[in-house]
Parts: sequence; structure tokens; C-alpha cells
Amino acid sequence: MKKILSIFVAFLFTINLLSQNPIVPPGVYIADPSAHVWKDGKLYVYGSRDESPDYYCSWNYHVLSTSDLKNWTLYENTFASKGPGDQVPYSDDFLYAPDVQYKEGTYFLYYCLANNTHTEGVATSLSPAGPFINGKPIKTGGINQIDPCVFIDDDGQAYYIWGQMTAKMAKLRPNMTEIDSTTIRDNLVTQKEHRFHEGGYMVKRNGIYYFVYAGLSMQDMASCICYSTAASPWGPFKYGGVIVDNDHSDPGNWNNHGSLVEFNGQWYVFYHRATHGCYTMRKACLEPITFNEDGSINEVEMTTQGASGPLSALHQMDAERACLLHGNLRIQVLGTDNEELAEIREGDRAAYKYIDFGKGVKNVTFRVAPGAEAGTISVCLNDPWGWTVATVRIPGDGDGKTYTTITVPVSFVTGVHAVWLKFNAAESSDYKVDWFVFK
Repeated sequence: MKKILSIFVAFLFTINLLSQNPIVPPGVYIADPSAHVWKDGKLYVYGSRDESPDYYCSWNYHVLSTSDLKNWTLYENTFASKGPGDQVPYSDDFLYAPDVQYKEGTYFLYYCLANNTHTEGVATSLSPAGPFINGKPIKTGGINQIDPCVFIDDDGQAYYIWGQMTAKMAKLRPNMTEIDSTTIRDNLVTQKEHRFHEGGYMVKRNGIYYFVYAGLSMQDMASCICYSTAASPWGPFKYGGVIVDNDHSDPGNWNNHGSLVEFNGQWYVFYHRATHGCYTMRKACLEPITFNEDGSINEVEMTTQGASGPLSALHQMDAERACLLHGNLRIQVLGTDNEELAEIREGDRAAYKYIDFGKGVKNVTFRVAPGAEAGTISVCLNDPWGWTVATVRIPGDGDGKTYTTITVPVSFVTGVHAVWLKFNAAESSDYKVDWFVFK
């Protein structure tokens, strides 16, 4: 146990209230967020951890927790399939999306491996933040797919959910580590009828069972968090719609995966956004949601503010907090604890929702790294073709790496608005943006 604990590191960081999404710090990439509130009253987020633009996931998991959705604790290397803290002796495969459930003093981590024949596994901990130990295959009767989820109903019965294209479900035995193979059922929801792709998650509210999953968008990308509802965990499920779509979070974006949770009286949808112009390097985000009287869920948009409400214009906005990216630009690493907007081309644009200008501002300062050719940034309100309140001229005398600040006046504006940045840039200009702030 001493050896295991030695590699379990807790790192406390505070995310500025004024830039809530993503909920992970710069340089950390947690995807497939499965959110739970445990007996200590805190909210915990479990997910896979991306580490490369070239492949999904990695060999270990981190855990996030919070008591207020403002300050987050990151617990690193809480479970591993290879390297320090390896708890999967039978495989060195990548760890895909996990889930966690609690029963009688034990937290059960359900994980899946990328390519091994024993794909589905379970590990345990006495703490919701891990470390999780003694990983072993779930006795599944030959079931080998991805994205496990475990739902516990009001009567204490636990259900194991997994699958791609069609969702499968079975009862878990009381020990929480074995599936009752006589209860296995396929086609709980399907791609044809429910737009199901992968990443199932189940929750119950007011007698309605909500099956939440990564669903296909109208562009046939798995970019949506969709839901279907039923009066029984076994269904039949009726398609409900889209809760959030992460399309345009990155030019290389492809998939989504998330969960629903109630925390301090408010319900939230958790999801992820891609970065780096690739399918991977994904970051967990959240948005508050509302239910209608009939139990249906209103679709929400991606925002920068997340759970915090409109953000003060007087606080620095890190460029990577953009909730929408249109064009070629993308978020990439600037340093171990910083990120930037880069690969900017003519006509690209980025959105920040929503910014509160209060009674007005006088100017805006951008931290930029000028490139080989000049360019401009137009600051527009409400939409990318809306009111231009400032224009920042970027000189063409830089190397695209050396940062400087540029301050320009802003037209008089008050109240809450979406802020759009419109970029004018030749391909060879190669300028980058770190942050901006109004004064």
C-alpha cells in the first residue's frame, strides 16, 4: 500500500470564476466526464486522460473534485494500466472511458481497455478520489466492448451498461464485480432509432429513467450529448433529443461523451471539447440545464462561463476559453501551464459567451505573438457579423513566438454580450493570441 500511495498525488488549483469552461487547468486533458455526487457532498468527475494528438486516451486516470464548482482539486494518477502505480497486471493497454459507483463503503472503478480481449475491468478504493487498486476483468460472459457505466436504482439493484452502436445492459451481482449473464439485453437504445453511438450513462429523476449518451448530430458526427427516456431501466426508451452539441469546439472535433448530475439543487450536463485540431486532447466542460414539466430537457449551447454566470469584462480572458472556433484556428500548448490560439487564418473567428461589460469599458488589451505578416483582430458583439467595438492591428515584424501586449480603445458598450474575435491573417503571418482583457 505504501508504494501505491507514493504515486498518488493531489494537486489543488483554482479556476478563475470568470472563465469556468473548461473545468480542467491548462495542459491537462480529461475527456468522457462521468460526474457523481458522493456522501461527502462533493462532486467528482471521472474520465479518460488524453496525452497525444495522435491517439485516444492514455495509461492512467486523473480525478477532479469540487465542493462549489469554483475551486477544483485534481488527483493525479489515481489508476494506471502501465507504468507507475500499474494496477492491471494482465494488460498494458490504454485506458478508455471509466465510471465509478459506490456501495457499502467501497468505490468501484469500472474501466475498459483499448484492445485486450478482457476489455471490461473493475478496481476498488475506500476513497472516491482513489487510488483504485487490484484491477481485474469483470466476469461478463464474453462481453468485450467499451464505455462502461453503472447505474444503481432506488431498490439497490445495480445495472452494468456498455456498448457501441447499440447499448447493452445487464444486472450486476451484489458483489458489484460480476454480471448476471442471464439478464444481458442488447439494443437498449440503437443508432437507428435513438442516434446512439457510444458512451452510455443512466440517471433517474422524478420516476423517469434518462439514458444519456454520445449521439450522432445532423452531420453524422458523434458530437452530441443526446438522451432517451423510459419508465423502466429496461425501457422501452423514447428518443428525447440533444442536450448539448460540441460541434465547432475545434476544427478536428469528432466525438462527445458525458453525464448528467444534480448538485446543490441545479442539474448540469458534463461533456468534452477537442483541442489541437485533432480528435483527441479533449477537455471536460459543463453547462447548467433545465427540465420542462413533462421531463424533457432543453438543449443548451456551449459557453465560456459554464456554471459561473456572465463573466466580467474586467477580468483576463484566456484565449483558450473560447467556446466556439470557426475556421482553421485551434487551441494548442504554449507552456506547461498555458495555452494559446494558433494556426490562425483569414476569416477565422472565436466566440466567448457571455461577457458582462457593466457600465462600460474604455479599452481592450491583447497579448499576442506577432508573425511574419501583419493582421487584425476585430472585436464584435453578439455575433461574428455584429457590432465591431474595437480593432487590434497586429504588426508583421515577429517570429510568432515572442509575446507582447497591444492596447486599443473600445466603443462605448454596456451590459452582457457574446464576444466574437474575427481574424484577418495571411497563412504566412502565423500570429498567436494568449489572452485579452477590457479596462
